Amino acid sequence: MGIVHQHDKRSGITYAYHSVAHWDPQKKQARAKRTLIGRVEPETGKIVPTDGRRRKKLQAEAVVVKPGRVPAAEPSRRFYGATYLLDAIGEKLGLTDDLKRCFPETYRQILSIVYYLVMENEAPLYRFEKWGALHKHPYGRDIPSQRSSELFASITESAKEDFFKRQGRRRCEKEYWAYDITSISSYSEHLRQVQYGHNRENDKLPQLNLALVFGEESNLPFYYRKLAGNIPDVKTLKEQLACFEGLGFSKIKLVMDRGFYSEANVNALYKGHYKFLLSARTSLRFIRDVLAPIYDNFRNLDRYCDKYELYAATVPTEWKYTELRPRKGGQIEESRRLYIHYYYSLDRAVEAEKNLERKLFSLKQELETGHRNPKHEKQYAKWFEVKKVRGGVKAVVKQEEVEAAKRYYGFFTLVSNESMDAVTALETYRNKDVAEKAFGNLKERLNLRRTLVSSEQGLEGKLFVTFVALIYLSHIKKRMELSGLFKDYTIQSLLDKLDLIECFESPGHRLRVGEMLEKQKQLYALLGYTPPLPSL
Repeated sequence: MGIVHQHDKRSGITYAYHSVAHWDPQKKQARAKRTLIGRVEPETGKIVPTDGRRRKKLQAEAVVVKPGRVPAAEPSRRFYGATYLLDAIGEKLGLTDDLKRCFPETYRQILSIVYYLVMENEAPLYRFEKWGALHKHPYGRDIPSQRSSELFASITESAKEDFFKRQGRRRCEKEYWAYDITSISSYSEHLRQVQYGHNRENDKLPQLNLALVFGEESNLPFYYRKLAGNIPDVKTLKEQLACFEGLGFSKIKLVMDRGFYSEANVNALYKGHYKFLLSARTSLRFIRDVLAPIYDNFRNLDRYCDKYELYAATVPTEWKYTELRPRKGGQIEESRRLYIHYYYSLDRAVEAEKNLERKLFSLKQELETGHRNPKHEKQYAKWFEVKKVRGGVKAVVKQEEVEAAKRYYGFFTLVSNESMDAVTALETYRNKDVAEKAFGNLKERLNLRRTLVSSEQGLEGKLFVTFVALIYLSHIKKRMELSGLFKDYTIQSLLDKLDLIECFESPGHRLRVGEMLEKQKQLYALLGYTPPLPSL
């Protein structure tokens, strides 16, 4: 007789058995009879008896659970109306499912922090304990600061990429994707990508840059990338296209502002067979050359768009495409179809002329009073001829230069490689401001204007969780715009209105939803969701 240990792979428990050997005369072989003694404690190696009596006792004490939601361990009364809405949004957009598949161990914690960021405007994470105790949320327990830091650090790059792929596949391939970059200031001196660069809000702190990709029709972000703070926008596009390829995205159509325009970037877009709509400077030589034949007659009534109060025209032309051949040497030179969309706004022209007159008057005053500014020397030479006169100098405006500058005031230009009329191109481009508005949500509402995170892993995780919160906010914002709710509510006031609805939980019973006003039911309906079912 001996004791045998056997490990159960399904439960992870090691059991101990009495093993008694005996001879089986029928099968004519040695056999062993085993009797369960108990389970082996992994820490001490001791055998804890499991004779079935404890199991029977637990079964006798168990509460019979009624069908429905998972019952509560103890009675509770919490706010539920707003978190119910976020639950429904997560199901509709596939966020809950995608997070569960990418972060199976921690998706509930991620969702709870996301809910907190969405509902508590600009609130720091150390206040999560109070919010979590008052609200029903996916994790259902407190997430202290130390645990949230550990959660952020556990978010891996591979899991994030998997999430981006899944969300990207849910976006409409026919819509344009708005690509834009914002800067996030940081107090940390230990993060490698925090550098001094062009800060869009004139903040004196070093920064990192954040690139976002939005679906223009869905108004939802589905990809972001963190960049060093000193990299200009124009240098980021080629790497971004490589990232799209790595994620398996195809049939991409990008809309971007003129900060991304360069010959190299346009060639890269053609090379990858991407569709694009891109703002370009009217000062470019080829833009002016194509405009020249229609310039004098541009302000024709047939080209006037009453909706936007401007003149618009589209001119098909050709792009001189070049591609280097590193293996064979030399380069490919071809012609590719390009459409230039021209626009003229009288209001913009008048405003530009006013600004020029103000600048010229100021420069003239500096010259004639002897208070020259060393930073303005090039402008003095460009706009004025300075003549000595009795008692000082006289600044005479170079009228030819002024007229040449005014010639293109009021014009702005878009270029694309997809056939569309000028008004459609303008509307598509103006929808790009969805990204700019999202940057406001990131910095103001989600408290990411200046980050205090000091570790690389912690920053990566916090950015990801904040990005997921941005998806929820963007969806709510679009639904509110479509239903006209912004006339009476802000996002915060709407969530607060729904947050007043309570739920009640007790062991062995279904979740009960408290009283709802008709106005609250209407809000759910206007947002496109069914209100939570009231208690019977």
